[in-house]
Amino acid sequence: MVHLRRANSHEGSKILDLVKSVLSDYGLEINPEETDRDLSDLDYYYFNKNGWFAVIEEENEIIGSYGIIRIDEKTCELRKMYLLQKFQGQGLGRLMMTDALGKAKELGYSMMVLETNKILDKALSMYQKFGFMQYIPPHLSQRCNIAMRLKL
Repeated sequence: MVHLRRANSHEGSKILDLVKSVLSDYGLEINPEETDRDLSDLDYYYFNKNGWFAVIEEENEIIGSYGIIRIDEKTCELRKMYLLQKFQGQGLGRLMMTDALGKAKELGYSMMVLETNKILDKALSMYQKFGFMQYIPPHLSQRCNIAMRLKL
């Protein structure tokens, strides 16, 4: 049975392992010094700055994650939305996205942005189903080539 819950502060390295596993399926790599530095301190980057981080686990193994990070007073960014391949296609991505959107509203945000890579086609399709639209941001993270946003 799967369980969606708030991530614990000390789980950053387990979440980084999840991210590494999912990205490697697509030929992409983690970058702990830059793009993935936020996982080194969940309290600092997320919880202490009006953000949130959640994980899905099955039998005490983290199989999925998402984070909400503050951009400004009204805008948050969806980060680290990953799900192990063997659990994809079971509605768990939809569960995480629904939870993320609800949590973002609860935290007072009215806009959610995200960055992704077009090679992550299942995620891209899901974002579009939830109403995210592409836009041109001021910059993109190293492994991303698409930015999307949604008015909450």
